[in-house]
Amino acid sequence: MTEEAPTIAERKMQFLFALRSRGVTEKRVLEAMEKVDRGHFVRGIFAERAYEDMPLPIACGQTISQPSVVGLMTQALEVQPRDKVMEIGTGSGYQAAVLSHLARRVYTVDRHTRLAREAKTVLDGLGLVNVTTFAADGTLGLPDQAPFDRILVTAAAEDPPGPLLAQLKPGGIMVLPVGQSDTVQSLIRVLKHADSRLEYEELRPVRFVPLLEGMGKDS
Repeated sequence: MTEEAPTIAERKMQFLFALRSRGVTEKRVLEAMEKVDRGHFVRGIFAERAYEDMPLPIACGQTISQPSVVGLMTQALEVQPRDKVMEIGTGSGYQAAVLSHLARRVYTVDRHTRLAREAKTVLDGLGLVNVTTFAADGTLGLPDQAPFDRILVTAAAEDPPGPLLAQLKPGGIMVLPVGQSDTVQSLIRVLKHADSRLEYEELRPVRFVPLLEGMGKDS
């Protein structure tokens, strides 16, 4: 007798259990991740793996992050309902969709025009009207929209980029991976105090694509 494949509902329950077991415990973050179907953001041969806790390839040599890492980064960001958030590295749009359920406004930037365009199509299709997508050099941030209450970077830099730190409000939080190679990276949280003093906290080892200056080749 063959074993029946799990239903979508069962896979989603397993998905949420995996998040909790890996340290994603904040109620609002779990609720946001439950609302966002990762299946909308994974295409082609990897679509059937959308509910597994693993990174998956997307276009332009990029990846959609492992859901538990998305959850842990979002949890560390401590997004409040009135916050204005900037995300650097739109990718598939999945992280921006999660943030949209937690923040007042989300501005998301990708250096690949194709990714920004495709993510916008999915986000618009889901009715997430509080997300604005930009094709731009993420290392420069969005000075015209600054300052931001929260900044999330989903690509690894050697150090937190100065232009992004400058666009973070006093009292704001930035979460990003830092490291000089794709094998030695740490997820860090930066708290900008009211006097603009920066406090750094190392959270966990991670592995992300590098944060690159300029626009992608498809632009």
